[in-house]
Amino acid sequence: MKRKHKRLVFVAVGLVFLGAAAALILSAMRENIVFFMSPTDIVQKGSLPDRRFRIGGLVEQGSVEKAGGGLVRFRVTDLANAVPVTYKGILPDLFREGQGIVAQGRLVGGTFEADEVLAKHDENYMPPEVADALKKSGQWKETKPKAP
Repeated sequence: MKRKHKRLVFVAVGLVFLGAAAALILSAMRENIVFFMSPTDIVQKGSLPDRRFRIGGLVEQGSVEKAGGGLVRFRVTDLANAVPVTYKGILPDLFREGQGIVAQGRLVGGTFEADEVLAKHDENYMPPEVADALKKSGQWKETKPKAP
C-alpha cells in the first residue's frame, strides 16, 4: 500500500471515530436538556409523553391543597391558562399563593408531576421564564423597584 493510501485510511478512520464520539455526546446531552413551557404552551400543545420540562407561572390563588405524606397539589397559571401540579416533598420557604415559581418534572394525564419546585427569592424578582410567559400572555404588570 502506498504512503498516500495509508494516510487516507488513517484520516478516514479518524473521522469515523470523531463522528461516533460526537454522536455519543449529543445523545447524552439530549437526555439532559430541559425545556421551559408556560401553562398556555401546555394547553395549546397538549400531551407531552415522557418528556421532562419546566413549567413556570404564578401559584393560583386558593389552589394549594396539602395532603398527607408531604404531597401538595396546586395550580400554576400565567393568568390566561392554568395547569394542575402535584409535588411530593418539602416546598421552598417562599412558596405561597400568588408567588412566581418554576417547577421541573413531567406531564402525566393532564397533571404536571413536579420533582423540583423553585420559588423567587424576594419581592422584586421574578424568574425570567415566568416574566416572559406573562408578557407573552398579555398579563404582565410592570412594577417599579422600591427606592433605597
